[in-house]
Amino acid sequence: MDRKRRYEELLNNMNQYNSGTEGITRVAFTNEEQACSHAFMRLCKNEGLEIRMDYCGNIIAKREGKNKEFPPVVIGSHLDTVYQGGKYDGAVGVTAGLEVIKRLNEQRIETEHPIEIISFACEESSRFGVSTVGSKAMAGTLQKEKYQHLKDKDGITFEKALSLCALRFDQLGLASRAQERFKAFFELHIEQGPILMNNDKKIGIVTGIAAPVRLIIEIKGAASHSGTTPMNMRKDALLGASELALALEEAAKREQHNGTVATIGVLSIPMGAMNVVPGMVEMKVDIRSTSVTSRNKVLDALYKRMERIKEVRGLEIRAQEISKEDPVQLSEELSLKVERICLEKELPYQWMQSGAGHDAMNMTSLGPVGLIFIPSFNGISHHPDEHTDLEDILKGIDVLEAAVLEQAIGV
Repeated sequence: MDRKRRYEELLNNMNQYNSGTEGITRVAFTNEEQACSHAFMRLCKNEGLEIRMDYCGNIIAKREGKNKEFPPVVIGSHLDTVYQGGKYDGAVGVTAGLEVIKRLNEQRIETEHPIEIISFACEESSRFGVSTVGSKAMAGTLQKEKYQHLKDKDGITFEKALSLCALRFDQLGLASRAQERFKAFFELHIEQGPILMNNDKKIGIVTGIAAPVRLIIEIKGAASHSGTTPMNMRKDALLGASELALALEEAAKREQHNGTVATIGVLSIPMGAMNVVPGMVEMKVDIRSTSVTSRNKVLDALYKRMERIKEVRGLEIRAQEISKEDPVQLSEELSLKVERICLEKELPYQWMQSGAGHDAMNMTSLGPVGLIFIPSFNGISHHPDEHTDLEDILKGIDVLEAAVLEQAIGV
């Protein structure tokens, strides 16, 4: 079987695990995600890798090197998706790691350093509003006290979701590898934006990753009958939320020259009805930038508008910050090596920043990190229409293989 067909079958194998009717829904700590993870483990075992799942549900598949004491060269990404997402986000990076191992095995190449593939748990924030949970746990930076009582849209707590996967919330800290050191960490990922496609480039060499601050905002007014409550006597939580949403947009636009963006991805009205003035609204807010100063300006503007809305509309507003991460800069040395590989392979490339967060950002405390992007058709991602050409994926794997091999062979 040629490499193209082999890889296509591998990717399709992973994407058969799906609870959605449109796109791919393989949300963290669900039956589909766990089934996919175990299928991946079996495929890794078939390649002679040592397999384990850590206390956060991260899968670690290891190919031994000649020297077992040498630090590993690591390839990582994730298998979970958003609701009704695409089949490339995350899954490409994990399956690319296995394809690299298959190539080394078929060529009978031994490396000095061990090579690991890691499939990180709960990279996406779609279920609980928190992202890159598995890589944070591995890096030893997980603030689990913020997570215990978070709930998904069905009311299942984070702690309960773990228990249904035979994982224990009180043992998450045991997933930490903060005392270890990686020789290098690489992640191959679709761009999730239009830059590479628009500029006719095949490889993005990522220099830095923006980081989000995420909040859950609860706005409380007074539910009342829509037909009998005069307009000047209402405490409409939804109107307060709408005003806050527009204020957030306005603040983010003032900072767009810094690449700062802000999004309200979830707005819900518990017990809402057509003939009831909304008494309660919950919003989930994501503000991100590669500039902490710029991001904080947007956050400060949001808090100031909250105070004004509380006063003018007579509403109660409570904001809970569920995550706040720092932007990271990636390894210049590894980036330059990836650039050299692109030149040798005559692949058009571009230096760029990542507006989306990735597990790679949490691995910088364990060793040098390289993040490689491949094109996304029309920049579409987190959507059933997400697409990356198979030929572009294979070019990315070629670059990944060369970068990993260079690090794993050298001392």
